[in-house]
Amino acid sequence: MKIFKYLGKYWYAVIAVLVLLVVQASSDLSLPNLTSNIVDIGIQQGGLEYSTPEKIRKTTFQGIEMFMTEAEKKIVEENYQLTTKTVDGKEVAVYELKLQDGMTIEKLADIFNLPMMMLATSQATDSASAKEAKAIMDAYQKIAADAEKAKKLGEEATSLGEQAKAAGEAAASATDAQIAQTKAAEAQNLATQAQEKGAEAQIIATDLAAANDAMPAKVEEARKAFKESLGDLGAASMQTVGIKLTLAEYKALDVNTQKIQTDYMIKTGSKMLLLTFISGTAAVIVGLIASLVAASVGKNLRVGQYERTLQFSNIEMEKFSPASLITRNTNDIQQMQMGIVMIMRIVLYAPILGLGGIYEVYKTGTGMGWIVGVAVAAVLTLVMTLLIFTMPKFKALQKLVDRVNLVSREIITGLPVIRAFSREKFEEKRFDVANTNLMKTQLFVNRSMSIMMPVMMLLMNGISVLIVWVGGHNMNNGQLQVGDMMAFITYTMMIVMAFMMLSMVSIILPRANVAAGRVEEVLETVPTIIDPKTPKDHHDFKGEVKFEAVEFRYGDADVDVLHHINFVAKPGQTTALIGSTGSGKSTIVNLIPRLFDVTGGRITVDGIDVRDMSLHKLHEIIGFVPQKGILFSGDIASNIKFGDADISDEQMKKAAKIAQAEEFINSNEKGYSREISQGGTNVSGGQKQRLSIARALAKNPKILIFDDSFSALDNKTDVALRKALSENVKGITQIIVAQKISTILHADNIVVLNEGRVVSQGTHEELMQTSKVYQEIAQSQLSNAELGIEEAE
Repeated sequence: MKIFKYLGKYWYAVIAVLVLLVVQASSDLSLPNLTSNIVDIGIQQGGLEYSTPEKIRKTTFQGIEMFMTEAEKKIVEENYQLTTKTVDGKEVAVYELKLQDGMTIEKLADIFNLPMMMLATSQATDSASAKEAKAIMDAYQKIAADAEKAKKLGEEATSLGEQAKAAGEAAASATDAQIAQTKAAEAQNLATQAQEKGAEAQIIATDLAAANDAMPAKVEEARKAFKESLGDLGAASMQTVGIKLTLAEYKALDVNTQKIQTDYMIKTGSKMLLLTFISGTAAVIVGLIASLVAASVGKNLRVGQYERTLQFSNIEMEKFSPASLITRNTNDIQQMQMGIVMIMRIVLYAPILGLGGIYEVYKTGTGMGWIVGVAVAAVLTLVMTLLIFTMPKFKALQKLVDRVNLVSREIITGLPVIRAFSREKFEEKRFDVANTNLMKTQLFVNRSMSIMMPVMMLLMNGISVLIVWVGGHNMNNGQLQVGDMMAFITYTMMIVMAFMMLSMVSIILPRANVAAGRVEEVLETVPTIIDPKTPKDHHDFKGEVKFEAVEFRYGDADVDVLHHINFVAKPGQTTALIGSTGSGKSTIVNLIPRLFDVTGGRITVDGIDVRDMSLHKLHEIIGFVPQKGILFSGDIASNIKFGDADISDEQMKKAAKIAQAEEFINSNEKGYSREISQGGTNVSGGQKQRLSIARALAKNPKILIFDDSFSALDNKTDVALRKALSENVKGITQIIVAQKISTILHADNIVVLNEGRVVSQGTHEELMQTSKVYQEIAQSQLSNAELGIEEAE
């Protein structure tokens, strides 16, 4: 898009905005996870993030170990230390967590989760997956019972052995043979019983050893079968069960679980507040940078377009109407500024947010990613449909604005004529047509936008319902937690919002792009009249103007409007141009300051072609009074001094006096400080003309051009002005375009034009003798008596 190239100059601002937008997106994308954690961990898990217990009773610890592999048991035992704690006045054996280097709570939690769930399941009576856990529990209970039995038999065998030994010693020490025999028999019997008990204990010990050796394999098999029995139940559910068991242990050990939960909520809430502050700050800074860049681009474009417009000749000005140039320099640039703000604030942010949201959805592992695909596809379908229908309207919108401005300008500037010819109704209809066309297009665009928003909201709500429906089933199956579903909904809405923002921008940006094209059209229009590469300005110009076989035709014309124009206007002399309407008088004087360039021949000032002079130098030595007097808003003084900021008050007053403007200036109490409204609408036509003449005289030009500038003056003022010019303006080349013979009677050289050709030239007296065209003009304006009087004079 054309609008993007205007950001190249501000690449550093774009990079800064990208960095800030990444920070903002990261903060925004972190908030749903923290919200999920508050629900899942803070509320449901009592503030415990992992199942790894800080403290655990020995009995519970041993129960959990029954469902661990040997490697896991070793790791766990290395990271826990056995101590004793007093609970309710009783000494209780407790294991305390002492993490070794390289070990983390997360790694231990991965070890604890499954054994804890198997332990909890083994104690449940209605669990479908309790079979494997109970089998391991029963096996360990049998091993414990057998061990106890073997221990008891061993103790009995030892006791019987000691009794047999005592009986034998008694038999050996007896003096009575009968007693000795009895004790010996007793000893033999006790020894036999001890031997039998020992043998039985040995058998049990052998079986116990075999059972113990088989337990790791049984535990591994049971763990595998238990996992399979869980089906789609996720690791998060196992962790939740483990955390519940840990919380139960904490309560049994009189640990303040409420404080754990409160601390977690405060910590997580503080993180959310910090991230919100970071996101808000980044957004504000991005908005500030975007506004500054847009304002700077707008300023530069306005200056650039204004400067380029000042370089335009009349040829370029015919290509762009004033109304169009005003629209391009105001409304179009404003559209571009809005587009730049949207690019830096939304176009760059939406992809970052969308891609980040997709990544976060992928990380949740909920298996509902297909819902995001459905949402994005629906949004893109809606946006593409809208673009197909609205894009042509956006392209036409700016042209319709131009048309309204053009009609408005014509009506406002031509209001007196409209009233004079009673054309109010017609002009109202003309404006109404232009205004109605613009209104219909704007209504179409606005309705399209209005349709988009409710459809988008319906789409977003539908996606939310779908997520809740699918997520509810997953939660029922133990595959998803409430907080995870909340986070998934938020991330999905973020992704949809990102695409929705892009869709809104995609509808608005084309208008800004059209505006950029219109502005670019002006900026890239190369003026046909430019300065030469090596201007010949270093010359003491006297002001002699010479036309040498000059020909000219307008750019879109097929024939020349001027043919072989030859004449010389010398310093200190007055050269007049006269002819019928359309004979080319104004065209000739417009060629001197290069408002147009000749298409044939050349015009020289003191022998130097005007095309070899810089425009600044050429205009500096020319005082030009246009056919239509143009004044600028300000005061009388600023208008007279318009030609040169260094004009003194004395020069200003002298010029006003020569131009016969002093009388009406002094008649107002404000004098030269009297305000002039835009276009000089608060002064009469004659006053405006005299101020225009004073403006040209004040800069002391070498060449003074009057393009039918005396037409608005009454005869008395005309005569007084010409007399003042002849008395006060010396050594200046004066070129006068006139309709009235009386204005140029005393000109040193009168050039008579007819249909773009010089038919004759000379003084009034000479032309009255030699030029038929001049005679016709003179006779149509003056009576024979007046002509005789003039001749007599």
